[in-house]
Amino acid sequence: MRAAGAAFEQRACAELERAGLKLLARNYSTRYGELDLVMRHGDTVVFVEVRHRVRGGFGDAVASITRSKQSRLVQTAQLWLAAHPQHAQRPCRFDVVSYDGPVGDAQMNWLQGAFDAA
Repeated sequence: MRAAGAAFEQRACAELERAGLKLLARNYSTRYGELDLVMRHGDTVVFVEVRHRVRGGFGDAVASITRSKQSRLVQTAQLWLAAHPQHAQRPCRFDVVSYDGPVGDAQMNWLQGAFDAA
């Protein structure tokens, strides 16, 4: 399962780079959690959560990002910004790139500004 997650992260990174985003970091980990991708879109720092769900019985991939998960992502993003002060004053947003369906047929959905840091 970990290999599939890494493959989807790589796929998402490639698609976002084609859309003009620039990779700043991958798999940044803290005690609060992990940021899959940290990218820059113009002047904005974008924290990207990549999700894949084969079946929708418990909701789609985007629905799997609970308030608790959002809170952990925000805390981790704050630590990344503290560790990279050159980006600390830039606007930030949280995007979700989701893939729903079987691995070979999963379609990408890019939700910009999926949730706020509040």
